[in-house]
Amino acid sequence: MPNIKSAIKRVKTSEAAHAQNIAQKNEMRTAVKRAMTAKENNAENVDALVSEAVKHVDKAAKKNLVHTNKAARMKSRLMSK
Repeated sequence: MPNIKSAIKRVKTSEAAHAQNIAQKNEMRTAVKRAMTAKENNAENVDALVSEAVKHVDKAAKKNLVHTNKAARMKSRLMSK
């Protein structure tokens, strides 16, 4: 644990940011999985789920939680077929 006040604050803020990043990444993964399973099962709300998943992927890519190329690949797989 750091002794300097600013370093203590930095540890707290970086831990909070890390938790938010993990939560957003998990949310993105869940949205993608929901869209893929709906696509496989020919569900009625596929378009809504795919657009929601694409939105989550774009936001994650914008915050550098996933690489831009990976985001493009995920979106391509969501949109195909």
